[in-house]
Amino acid sequence: MTQQIAPYGSWKSPITADLVVAGSTPLGSICLDGTDIYWLEGRPQEGGRYVVMKHTPGGVQVITPEGYNVRTRVHEYGGGAFTVQQGVVYFVNFADQCLYRQRPGAAPEVVTPEGAYRYADGIVLADGRFLCVREDHTNPAQEAVNALVILNLDGPDSGTVIASGYDFYSTPRLSPDGRQLAWLCWNHPNMPWDGTELWLADLTPHGLANGRCIAGGLQESIFQPEWGPDGALYYVSDNSGWWNLYRRQQGHTRALHPMSAEFGRPQWAFGMTTYGFADAETIICSYTEDGRWFLGALHVSNGCFTSIQIPYDTINAIQVMPDYAVLNVDAATLPQAIVRLNLKSLRSEVLRAGSTLQVDPGYLSEPKAIEFPTSNGRTAHAIYYPPHNKDFRAPEGEKPPLLVLSHGGPTGVSAIRLSYSVQFWTSRGFGVLDVNYGGSTGYGRAYRERLNGQWGIVDVEDCINGARYLVAKGLADDGRLAIRGGSAGGYTTLAALTFHNVFKAGASYFGVSDAEALARDTHKFESRYLDTLIGPYPERRDLYIARSPIHAAHQLNCPLILFQGLEDKVVPPSQSELMYQAIKAKGIPVAYIAYAEEQHGFRRAENIKHSLEAELYFYSRVFGFDLAEPIAPIQIDNL
Repeated sequence: MTQQIAPYGSWKSPITADLVVAGSTPLGSICLDGTDIYWLEGRPQEGGRYVVMKHTPGGVQVITPEGYNVRTRVHEYGGGAFTVQQGVVYFVNFADQCLYRQRPGAAPEVVTPEGAYRYADGIVLADGRFLCVREDHTNPAQEAVNALVILNLDGPDSGTVIASGYDFYSTPRLSPDGRQLAWLCWNHPNMPWDGTELWLADLTPHGLANGRCIAGGLQESIFQPEWGPDGALYYVSDNSGWWNLYRRQQGHTRALHPMSAEFGRPQWAFGMTTYGFADAETIICSYTEDGRWFLGALHVSNGCFTSIQIPYDTINAIQVMPDYAVLNVDAATLPQAIVRLNLKSLRSEVLRAGSTLQVDPGYLSEPKAIEFPTSNGRTAHAIYYPPHNKDFRAPEGEKPPLLVLSHGGPTGVSAIRLSYSVQFWTSRGFGVLDVNYGGSTGYGRAYRERLNGQWGIVDVEDCINGARYLVAKGLADDGRLAIRGGSAGGYTTLAALTFHNVFKAGASYFGVSDAEALARDTHKFESRYLDTLIGPYPERRDLYIARSPIHAAHQLNCPLILFQGLEDKVVPPSQSELMYQAIKAKGIPVAYIAYAEEQHGFRRAENIKHSLEAELYFYSRVFGFDLAEPIAPIQIDNL
């Protein structure tokens, strides 16, 4: 078939905004109950609610009835919102943040009183009680109080505190004999990837006894403590500079298989997993190297490590049972899926795909992990998606516009996956560079710490140098470079546009424009995050002002579109509104779109669709290309 000749950006694509929304069913954490498999699944078309799903021999069934949304607000980012024990599902409902118990075939019953409490990361004890993390918002004039509590489920009970005094708690894990409890805790200003402590205590009918810290500290991050079938305590630590697996038994600790790879990830949410036990001798573990995730089998006694080949590039979560591993996975050209892997035959079975859409591979851009030179003689990382559409090619000599993505966190990472929201751009003739700037996880602690004290500098320089690298390679038009990002990525976007003149347009999704305002007005989990990223506040208020785009809006000289959820508690709407007003007053083309009933990150299908189309329309106007199909126009001031 002869390709049509059309300018980049104006290619007609079957990957529409409707397809992006319809093809995106978020799949979350996995829970095993014997051989039964449960997982969390998003419903963008149902107001963004989440439901518990169960795999049965007859197929897949929805467990959570209408009217319930399985999502906790502990740390605002949630996670660990449900668990299952002997067919009984325990979950947190988003609307009231109460804990519910749902017996097989019955309606959910509330087991905690309504109020100012939030719950997460729970386990069911042998006596039927429930142990979990609780976040107490009783006193709105003070910071929320986090603790480990035990709930009696026979009547409304807000919990009895068994561990308190630290700013944060997570990952309570009970030993196989039920006699010991391990957990993680940490204090401000640390985030869990900076430094955590691993504690161990005896669990008695009256609470905890003989509690002691056994690993971790201010400069060591512990991740996912788990008890093995052998009664030993396992965990991931970055003490070597890389998140590796360790085993502790009878007071002795040893590294199981040291390597320059990450077996952990930044604990933004509860319930994150990278390994599990097939038996007392075998750990099935996932790890990341150079932007891609892998699966392996680790023999506990002798440290023998065997790679397991699977047709996926990213492993988001893992749970293990004898003979099987259940994975939440992504791949470059396959949709996200819940997969059951037979550990003997190594055959995988898709239990649930995040999309049933069949898109011709001729419209899909295959990503490539790249490295490029950046400031101070260093190397940075990114994932590059070239423009690709089997039906079109650009006029001879034309170079494509480039969309640089700056991920959130900023201690996050962009992984290789089939993202229709990325393919939306590449199939229309945009190149996309998803930058894992210094500070991103997956490349060791030293790379992660590049951003300490340098937020707004290192991340911005890496995004700029990534764009320049592709321009120098002839893969991008330096006159049509755009940058976009959400949350912390929105801050990187705004800082790049304000303090530099490389990019010609940008899109900020609920981005930080005033770092000082963020330091004063954000939720507990991140309230001291900027101490590490910028400096202690208010002692270094000068740095906050110097690095805040809102105070240098007069330097911004290119078009910008801003998107914001009006119920965002992480980045308040005032951040976007102030930036919009400042740019509008300067006479630069700018658009501001706000969505009611959206929090930090858009979950409603209609808003995801509208924002994507609005951003494309915006670029078509400021970069001067025709749209292949009509899109509802948006108000762009000063255009």
